[in-house]
Amino acid sequence: MTDTGTLRILEPSPGVFAYYDGRIPGARLHSAAENWLDDGAYSLGIASYAVVGGNEAIVFDSHISLDHARAVRRHLEERGVSRFTLVLSHWHDDHVAGNAVFADGPIVAHRLTRAALAANRGKLEGGDPPIRPLVMPTEVFDDGLTLTVGGRSIEAMHFTIHSADGVVLRLPNAGLLLAGDVVEDTVTYVSEAAETPKHIAELGRLAALPVRRILPAHGDPDRIAAGGYDAGIVTANRDYLRRLLAGEGRDGTPLSAFVAADVEAGRIGYFEPYEAVHRANLKALAAVGL
Repeated sequence: MTDTGTLRILEPSPGVFAYYDGRIPGARLHSAAENWLDDGAYSLGIASYAVVGGNEAIVFDSHISLDHARAVRRHLEERGVSRFTLVLSHWHDDHVAGNAVFADGPIVAHRLTRAALAANRGKLEGGDPPIRPLVMPTEVFDDGLTLTVGGRSIEAMHFTIHSADGVVLRLPNAGLLLAGDVVEDTVTYVSEAAETPKHIAELGRLAALPVRRILPAHGDPDRIAAGGYDAGIVTANRDYLRRLLAGEGRDGTPLSAFVAADVEAGRIGYFEPYEAVHRANLKALAAVGL
């Protein structure tokens, strides 16, 4: 059982809920040993989301454990929701760990997400902590898909950012974007280093979307609670990757100094655990000759 006592339920937009956990100094949920839950998602902070209309909800990502997913479902059921559609932002462990809790409804994902889950099934089910059972998507799409909940239109859109199978949800009437991992605060995590030039180009395409507020999976809970980020977070993430490709940061400059201008401008904040992400990003790019 995973402790959900630090889970915070936020409502950044009417009918849109964020289920946020982590960013709590010194706290760990799974074990003292290094593991993907504590040393990745929980240390950086993570939110899954739900868009509610009447007795329906679209849940965006199933959180970091079965217990977290159960807490999400319980909150929604208490609000009268009886029909659930789970949409996955991508295949990484901290976004699919609770899939089984929503297995009685559609699980929607990009075609590449289903392929990646199948290819990495052994790794995910045998991880620390294990994701078992790993429940696969039941419906897939390619470029995009329009969903509705309570009469509200929601556009699932594919972007090759962070991961080849990245998916965001756009709520046109609210001017809102649920961004998954395509942007983060403080900086994006380079998980597919060789594809970084493509990710930069795709961030440009993302920046062109007509949205007013952006809600990332990994961000500051106070900013999420207040309604999210503006387009500046996309600019900051794109410029960060551009600077890494240009060779900046290889002199050991700490992240705090590297992103100081973006922090001062309010595009992003600074969260110290991202120093380790920054170092890992530099190593990943160097390993592929970028």
